[in-house]
Amino acid sequence: MDPDGLDLLAAGSLPAAWRRLAEADPDRPALWAAGPGWRSRGELAAAGARVAGRLRRAGLATGDRVLVSAATSMELVAAYLGALRLGLVVVPVNTAYREREVAHIVGDARPRAAVVDDPERGRWARAAAGGDLLVVTPEVDLPDGDPPPLDAAAPGDPALLCYTSGTTGAPKGAVLAHGNLLASAEAVRLAWRWSPEDRLVLALPLFHVHGLGVGLHGTLLAGASAVLLPRFEVGAVLDAARDHRATLFFGVPTMYARLAASPRAGELGRLRLCVSGSAPLPPTVFRRLEERAGQRVLERYGMTETVMNVSNPYVGERRPGTVGLPLPGVELRLAGGAEGEVLLRGPNVFSGYWGNQAATAEAFEAGGWFRTGDLGSFDERGYLRIEGRCKELIITGGFNVHPREVEELLLEHPGVAEAAVVGVPSEEWGEQVAAFVVPADPAAPPAPEELLAYAAERLAGFKRPRVLRYVDALPRNALGKVLKQELRA
Repeated sequence: MDPDGLDLLAAGSLPAAWRRLAEADPDRPALWAAGPGWRSRGELAAAGARVAGRLRRAGLATGDRVLVSAATSMELVAAYLGALRLGLVVVPVNTAYREREVAHIVGDARPRAAVVDDPERGRWARAAAGGDLLVVTPEVDLPDGDPPPLDAAAPGDPALLCYTSGTTGAPKGAVLAHGNLLASAEAVRLAWRWSPEDRLVLALPLFHVHGLGVGLHGTLLAGASAVLLPRFEVGAVLDAARDHRATLFFGVPTMYARLAASPRAGELGRLRLCVSGSAPLPPTVFRRLEERAGQRVLERYGMTETVMNVSNPYVGERRPGTVGLPLPGVELRLAGGAEGEVLLRGPNVFSGYWGNQAATAEAFEAGGWFRTGDLGSFDERGYLRIEGRCKELIITGGFNVHPREVEELLLEHPGVAEAAVVGVPSEEWGEQVAAFVVPADPAAPPAPEELLAYAAERLAGFKRPRVLRYVDALPRNALGKVLKQELRA
């Protein structure tokens, strides 16, 4: 029972809640995607059970990890639901990741299987696993089998292993239990008045907690429906909202900046709720959408390790530049009192990092308070404002980029002597990656296009530097630490 007197874990688990909804009204539409069209609750439940049976026959058992990296589709959702219902631990992986990024995750998570939509990504994963890895497409085209009893996971059982950048630059695996996912989805269902009558346009990728842990989980828990889009395009989103009489849209600030710039921006006014997250929404974009569509976007605050924490109110003032008030079940305080590091506690908060006791111990304070690494302050109404990050994480287009990972890649180029990477403001992306490079030979530095291409071949698109500047030397303090604040100036 949380401090608000609500039992956010009453349903037991998301798979158990979804099964009960499917049994209660199997013919009710649940998800739509181009090609298959609408699939009902019952059809989705049956598809998940079929996948679970196939994976079980292939030798997978409760607790095994399965890497999942594919574009949004009905088949991907069925594969994901089947894995969760069987008690497997899903490891979502960004489809933009390159070989070195995939290899790190495979080496750390040690999955038994991989669901991918790109044969090359499958080869990378199998090679990193030493050849011992079952690789299938999202259709999970394996022999059918009878699954064991499904939906038996307890709230404390692991459900997701989500990799996020840490202080060392190497991604760490955050272990999210079934109870964490359920508590977060139930909290936003209550806070945003999510009902079975709602219909979400879901253009967020399902390898990201925003699309998966908020969009998909919330839709299924509420017994609502969603229109799945494989990617974000302004026209496709607005067409889907119109054609399917949608009521909800969730996006990152980059999406809202593009919607606000569209001549069709006014069409957002037909939706009852638009939610923005994963990075700060520029107040200019908030005001533009309010002026053009009468839509006051609801900004909220979440992260990989906790899914959802804080939200502007559905009923009440939505304050641009703030992320609002704690969601049901979430306890929040600032380490410095009125301003400081954001600390969180609640049933949504993860238990720790996979196989990394040192990082887990560093992430928690006494009493179970999770140290987010974000700096926050409260305004006079108690609304939380995220001021920045204690660490140097860059958030661009809703995705996390750790500077050290990009720096280390640039330093592998023979023409680079030193490199420092920072985030610089961007209205479209929130931040964009900027690299400051000291060339190995100042008289003949590599062409900027060459260095950018070098990074593009080895890093996901959102991690690639968008700004590249050559400098004679990096600014440092007396101890030799790079003064990155001077680079941002």
